Amino acid sequence: MSRPEGLSAYIAVTAAYWAFMLTDGALRMLVLLYFHTLGFSPVQLAYLFVLYEVAGMVTNLSAGWIAARFGLAATLYAGLGLQVAALLALGQLDPDWTIAASVAFVMGVQGASGVAKDLAKMSSKSAVKLLAPTTGDGLFRWVALLTGSKNAVKGIGFFIGAALLGTFGFEAAVYGMAAVLAGILIAIVIAMPPGLPSGRKTAKFSEVFSKSANINWLSAARVFLFGARDVWFVVGIPIYFYAVLSDGTEAGNRSSFFLIGTFMALWIILYGAVQANTPRLLNATGRSTADLVAEARIWALRLLVVPVGLTVAVLLSPGPQPWLTITLVCGLLVFGALFAVNSALHSYLILAFTRNDRVTMDVGFYYMANAGGRLLGTVLSGLSYQIGGLALVLGTASAMVAASALLAGRLRAPPSVVT
Repeated sequence: MSRPEGLSAYIAVTAAYWAFMLTDGALRMLVLLYFHTLGFSPVQLAYLFVLYEVAGMVTNLSAGWIAARFGLAATLYAGLGLQVAALLALGQLDPDWTIAASVAFVMGVQGASGVAKDLAKMSSKSAVKLLAPTTGDGLFRWVALLTGSKNAVKGIGFFIGAALLGTFGFEAAVYGMAAVLAGILIAIVIAMPPGLPSGRKTAKFSEVFSKSANINWLSAARVFLFGARDVWFVVGIPIYFYAVLSDGTEAGNRSSFFLIGTFMALWIILYGAVQANTPRLLNATGRSTADLVAEARIWALRLLVVPVGLTVAVLLSPGPQPWLTITLVCGLLVFGALFAVNSALHSYLILAFTRNDRVTMDVGFYYMANAGGRLLGTVLSGLSYQIGGLALVLGTASAMVAASALLAGRLRAPPSVVT
C-alpha cells in the first residue's frame, strides 16, 4: 500500500469517526439534560448509560475478532448504521411513559448506541496502526491526531446536543441527527478508498485475549483512568452545575442547558486539542518507546493532584459559592489537559505494544477495558453523588487516578525497543 493511498484511507476513516462522535456527544447531552428535567434522580440518570458501557465492553471483546475476520471497513459501516437506527428508535420515546418504562427503553437504545460507538472506535484506532508511517513518531502523531480531533468534535457535539434540546426539543433533535448521519454514511461507503484490510477467515475468537503483560497492565490502567473521568463527568458535575445555575423557570432551565453544554463542550475540545498535540508536548520525535513508557506513570501522578485539590476545595466550602464554581471550572479544565496527555500516551502505547497481525484483537481488548472503566465511572458517578455529593464524587476520582498510576508503573518497554 502506497503512502498516498494509506493517507486517503486514513482521512476517510477519520471523517467517518468524526461524524459518529458528533452525534455521540450530542446524544449524551440530550439524554442527560432531558431526563433530568423529567425528574430522574442521579442514580436513575446513571442507569440510562449503564447498558451503553456494558454493550461497549462486550462489543470491544468481540469486535476485534469480527474485524479480523470480516475487515475494518465492514465494522466501521456497521457502527455508523447502528447509530442511525438507535437515533431513530430514541425518537419513539413517549414522555407519558412511566419512569420504569422510560429507563428500560432508553437503556436498550443506549446499549445499541454503545455497540455502534465501539465498533466505530475499534475500526478507526486499528486502522491507524496499519496505515500510519513506520518511521519516526509517525504512529504517535497519527493516533494522537485521530483521537484528539474526534474528542474536539465530540465536544462540539455536547454543545450541539444542548442547543438542539433548548431550541427544537428532544424528538426533532434526534431525528435531525439521524438524517445527517445517514447521509454521511452513504457518502463514506461510496467514497471509501482502498487501503483497509478485508479480513482473515481463519481468525479465532480465542485470539482476543492477550498474553502480553504490557497490554494487560495498560488495559487495567485504562480502566481506572477513564473511571476517574466519568465518575464526575457523566452525572456529578452536570447535575451539580444545573442545581447551581437553574432558577426553576423554563427560561432558567434553557439558559442552564446552554451553559452546561458549553462547559462540557469546551472541556472536550480542550481535551482533544491537547491530545492531538501530545507528541509535540512530549518531544516524541527524539524519544524512544522506552522513554514514553516511563512517562505514563509520571503523568498519572501529575493528574492525581487535581481531583485531590478539588476535593479539598469542596470540603472547605459550606455550600455552593461563586469562588467554588470558578475553582471547579478551572480545576476541571486543568484535569482535562493532563488527562489528555495520559490518554494519548495510552493510545500510542497500545499500538506500539501490539503486532500488525494482532492489532484488531489487542485494540479490541484494550477498549473493552476502556469501556469497563467508563461503566465503573458511570455507576459510581450517580451513586457517589447521591450518597456524598460532589466531595465524594471527586474523592472517588482521586482514588481511581491513584490506582491508574500504580498500574502504569508496571509497564515495561518491549525488548525490541529497549535502548
